[in-house]
Amino acid sequence: MKSIKIRSRVGSDRVLHLDIPVELADTEIEVTVTIQKVTPQQQGWMPGFFEEVIGGWVGEPLQRPEQGEFETREPLF
Repeated sequence: MKSIKIRSRVGSDRVLHLDIPVELADTEIEVTVTIQKVTPQQQGWMPGFFEEVIGGWVGEPLQRPEQGEFETREPLF
């Protein structure tokens, strides 16, 4: 038995697509999939980061000024 660990992202359609290369050809195999949510710490975020940051702005309300006209550029192709 060979164990393969991969990390993948579920799309907005709520369907997980897996492409897993195997060394075997023209044979029947059994596959077991374990679904486990990845925590923010496993993604590299410090513990408590989101709890401290979300809603943490206490200054003047942020406003986005008008962006002006979009610059017209030459096509790349």
